[in-house]
Amino acid sequence: MVLSDKIKPISYLKANAARISLELAETEGPMYITQNGEAKMVVQDIKSFEKTQEQLAMLKILALGNQQIESGDVQSVDDAFDNLEQTLASRSQ
Repeated sequence: MVLSDKIKPISYLKANAARISLELAETEGPMYITQNGEAKMVVQDIKSFEKTQEQLAMLKILALGNQQIESGDVQSVDDAFDNLEQTLASRSQ
């Protein structure tokens, strides 16, 4: 489906909500809703939304990791495993 097929006026959303729900479930992509010729909202199926949220979470984790590396807030692999072993040993006592 081409992008122009995914741009609809708000009146189409109001009149065709059930059809849009089915269409989005099949295509797994967003639909762009306009009002008075301006883009106003994006409607998408739940699977696409969840996938987007997971991707955003992963990007946030990567960005945090990069910030920690840049600030020097890192430790060697050996130190990390030593700390893990100490934590596990203290829990088993």
